[in-house]
Amino acid sequence: MKTKIILFFAVLMFSTTLVSAQSSGMQFGILGGVNFQNLNGKDFSGDKLENDMIIGFHAGVNVLIPVAPEFYFQPGLLFSTKGAKNENVVLGTTFTTTTKLSYIEVPLNLVYKGALSNGFVLVGFGPYVGYGIGGKVTIEGGAVTLENDVEFKNVVETDDALLTPYFKAFDAGANVFAGYEMAGGLFLQLNAQLGLLNINPEDKRIPDDKSSVKNTGFGLSLGYRF
Repeated sequence: MKTKIILFFAVLMFSTTLVSAQSSGMQFGILGGVNFQNLNGKDFSGDKLENDMIIGFHAGVNVLIPVAPEFYFQPGLLFSTKGAKNENVVLGTTFTTTTKLSYIEVPLNLVYKGALSNGFVLVGFGPYVGYGIGGKVTIEGGAVTLENDVEFKNVVETDDALLTPYFKAFDAGANVFAGYEMAGGLFLQLNAQLGLLNINPEDKRIPDDKSSVKNTGFGLSLGYRF
């Protein structure tokens, strides 16, 4: 229910922005693309996480609102998948753990859009906020495959399920992108994102827990503006 409420208000907020944008002649865009994501930080003992990137995707909409000549405010609404992969060897068997997280994100960027040749160069940066709406952790090794749904909560209690993977739902950070928009409205951009919040919940089952996990990654987007 909480996830549905968050999603409802995110869609409502962006729909209101779009109505205002269309009535004011602002520019609406749709985009999608590939993510290369990782989870960086420390484990419960304070050692650096040795994770590998996984491939995900993103899709959504945004709107360009002029604030000065060649400068725009660009709010957006995205569905984005993130996570990481990790390998450990136990008794001669390699176990691969793959974490996949799904987010609804609202990026709030300041964008420079300047004429270049027959199109426009794009450079943008700003904060984002995200809310986790789902995820899975899969462990594979030998003949063993375990898959568990992610549960989002801020504090893990001592009697919570041992096999359930837990993360905080709320995320926030910074993003930057650069790209090119052709005269017809088609655009391509390279994105980078740095999570600034620890999404690992407080775990009361682990004394002196030093773990910290943050989303990081980059991606490539293809979109159309009209």
